Amino acid sequence: MTTRVRGARLVVEGGVVLSGSIGISGAKNHALAAMCAALLTDEDLILENVPDISDVESLGALLVSLGAEVDRLPNGSLRLNCSRVNMFEAPTDLISENRASFQVMGPLLGRHGYAASAPPGGDVIGQRPIDVHLSGFEAMGAVVTREGERYVTSAPQGLRGARVFMDYPSVSGTQNVMMAATLARGHTTIVNAATEPEVQELANLLNGMGARISGIGSQMLEVEGVEAVHGTNARVMPDRIETGTWAIAAVMTGGDVELNDVPTGCLDALLTKLRAAGADIEEHGNSLRVRRAGPIRAISFQALPYPGLATDLHAPMAALLTQANGVSIIHERVFDNRMLYVSELRKMGAEIVSTGSSAIVSGPTPLHGARVRALDVRAGAAVLLAALVATGTTIIDDVYHLDRGYERLTEKLRGLGVEVERN
Repeated sequence: MTTRVRGARLVVEGGVVLSGSIGISGAKNHALAAMCAALLTDEDLILENVPDISDVESLGALLVSLGAEVDRLPNGSLRLNCSRVNMFEAPTDLISENRASFQVMGPLLGRHGYAASAPPGGDVIGQRPIDVHLSGFEAMGAVVTREGERYVTSAPQGLRGARVFMDYPSVSGTQNVMMAATLARGHTTIVNAATEPEVQELANLLNGMGARISGIGSQMLEVEGVEAVHGTNARVMPDRIETGTWAIAAVMTGGDVELNDVPTGCLDALLTKLRAAGADIEEHGNSLRVRRAGPIRAISFQALPYPGLATDLHAPMAALLTQANGVSIIHERVFDNRMLYVSELRKMGAEIVSTGSSAIVSGPTPLHGARVRALDVRAGAAVLLAALVATGTTIIDDVYHLDRGYERLTEKLRGLGVEVERN
């Protein structure tokens, strides 16, 4: 995998009009959950199209610390084998790097009857309680305790099927409970399950491994427990958030960009809002051509669970709306601290007012180069997009956050005509 320097920064020259074509990488949130699913079997799990990003790297290191084998194959696929896993307590230094790392809990508990972990890390974008994970485990018969900084779950006699109600449709919570239920005795119903495409793809992967999951894509998942699952080969879906980021960049710069290998079936909210803002989008199979001829129009939107507009696109869309004619209003309905990007965009001249979980963006405002930070992976995307249209040079510090979610970022930027350096 690529060696990444935590103190790296990007130096971006603004005033560019994006042009060209790029391929969309595998979806981060699908790949990470799929990697955790390998813990359910002794056999090889081969995952194709896994992005070479730091979140994959850190989760791979965590799995190796538990005793797994994780190898990049010559064709770029990832081979995972968990036949020698003999540790069921996730090291705190590794779990703290990556929100998805907590998803080792479900498969470890379901298969081995024991798992322990500190609360997960990742972006500081507000309260993301793990109660839905733990209450799901408890509903299936696990005993959950807190020992210092770790949560300890135990089910010596194995998990049993149950009706699990989720307080909110958590993506990682649904994935974690679904993996635990795969090997539970009897039938589990997950009520108020997340319906995101990445959840659906994990369910399809588990079924390919021998699980019995139905109701995929609905808020009522039905899991009939099986005694064991087996290895398989699967392909990670294209990343809809990366797709959205590049599509927004094309509109924002007035460019002409072709995006290849996109998940066209799950982009309705994004494409509807971009077209309302003035984008010209042509769909051809699994490709999109994104252009803009006229001015950007102000729009309003809410960041919602799927099939609503993804919260991970909130910050990039806010960057776009700094260049729109008029006042746009954004409501965040998923995370309570998604507004970290606001202070950084203001450094570049943006007129944004944040009020609780909402933001008011006035435009168009001329942006200028500045020294800014990528405060989380999507806030980093927002300042990067702003840098593309800004006058002068923008320096983006803490670019390791962008490394968590965007594969070959500088290479793709240069392929679209951006003058960018990483140092």
